[in-house]
Amino acid sequence: MIRYVLKRTLSLVISLAVASVVIFLVIEVAPGDPAAFMLGLNAQPDTVAALRTELGLDMSNPERYLAWVGGMLTGDFGTSYTYRTPVGEMIADRLWVSLPLALYALALSTLIAFPAGIYAAARRGKPGDMAVMGATQLGVAVPNFWFAMMLVLILSINLRWFSAGGFPGWEVGIFPAMKALTLPAIALALPQAAILARVMRSSLIDILGEDFMRTARAKGLTRRQALWRHGVRNALIPVLTIMGLQFSFLLAGGIIIEQVFFLPGLGRLIFQAISARDLIVVESVVMLLVFSVVLVNFLVDLTYAAVDPRLRNRT
Repeated sequence: MIRYVLKRTLSLVISLAVASVVIFLVIEVAPGDPAAFMLGLNAQPDTVAALRTELGLDMSNPERYLAWVGGMLTGDFGTSYTYRTPVGEMIADRLWVSLPLALYALALSTLIAFPAGIYAAARRGKPGDMAVMGATQLGVAVPNFWFAMMLVLILSINLRWFSAGGFPGWEVGIFPAMKALTLPAIALALPQAAILARVMRSSLIDILGEDFMRTARAKGLTRRQALWRHGVRNALIPVLTIMGLQFSFLLAGGIIIEQVFFLPGLGRLIFQAISARDLIVVESVVMLLVFSVVLVNFLVDLTYAAVDPRLRNRT
């Protein structure tokens, strides 16, 4: 197990190193000078040059890359070009919105998908299975921002059960804050629940046809007992993969939902930073999101080994 963990850790470090280079190069080659953008069209060349020096934009790309990576390793993400505040503080403030939203949406997605997928697999080919698959097909096909707008229209404007947008902050209490995140979480969770339910159904159907399931039935277990004692656990490996990818998407891909509900999260921060050519903010936030993706995949790999010990000996 120790060898397995060390190999996965080395893979994590290499992935992060390659990702940092790619992110830096892609963002740095984007057209436009942040200093000129901040000062406007009528800025004098010497003023632009002075601002470039102040922001550290006059250094070579390798120097800027090493300074950026070295700062992140010590917890210093740099200073925002636009707001002149530490990027780390900006990320921390927005993370307290995006992270709970992602976890909330993932919890809702799992609570919906697991029972739906298991129910459909246990009733393969029957009306219940077809009903679940039809609903999941609709969930996959309809964009989450459309769900978001329908939720606002029905539950906020017509029924007035929830606010149409905004976030009151955690200082007002957990219940008001979670209530404000409920509609965005549902909008994010429904399409992901549809995908997860389909994966759960397919994986479980494959497991139900295995020899060990027939052996369990032959030993006297009912179909329901064999399903829950042996089938579900063995069907979890591909499901865990999807859940890991979904969490990363929910954390990094909520920019549209955050715009719809006016949430001050990481997605909206990236949108604002791109609009303002605030490169250091874009680089740092994207790198943080990449780190979350790689870390989640790393944890999923370790979970694989816990669920199926055979995997430890294959790598």
